[in-house]
Amino acid sequence: MTEKYDCLRLDHQICFPLYAAARKVTGRYTPYFRELGITYTQYIVFMALWQQDDQTVSEICTKLYLDSGTLTPLLKKMEERGWLKRTRSKEDERIVRITLTEEGWALRDRCLEIPAMVGSCIHLSQKDAEDLYRILHLLLEGAIYDSEE
Repeated sequence: MTEKYDCLRLDHQICFPLYAAARKVTGRYTPYFRELGITYTQYIVFMALWQQDDQTVSEICTKLYLDSGTLTPLLKKMEERGWLKRTRSKEDERIVRITLTEEGWALRDRCLEIPAMVGSCIHLSQKDAEDLYRILHLLLEGAIYDSEE
């Protein structure tokens, strides 16, 4: 391949190892989630709500880096399963608040061991894991320039 096309080499892309590593790590959750009947995206919604219940859809979108078009149908399915309640604000009907039900809170105990089990499959030193976490959050918090802004 000529130098002109070096920028198209797979081994020159930062996006590819990010994508492949994310798929590999989230794939480790699959057996645990299958048993619980949840998806990875539902799991991170639960974690956001277990950390702070009674949030708006907008607040959850911001925390999880998701858009409302992705989150709204997911929340509807979670409500149908009896895990949470969606309630429109009386002051502003455009605002929807999300609260966990008893069933949603009960799932927390069933998920308690999952982080350690998945974490045991990732062989990084404590320092490398901390560095990776810090760098990924740099990307999430603005190190990626969005030309549409």
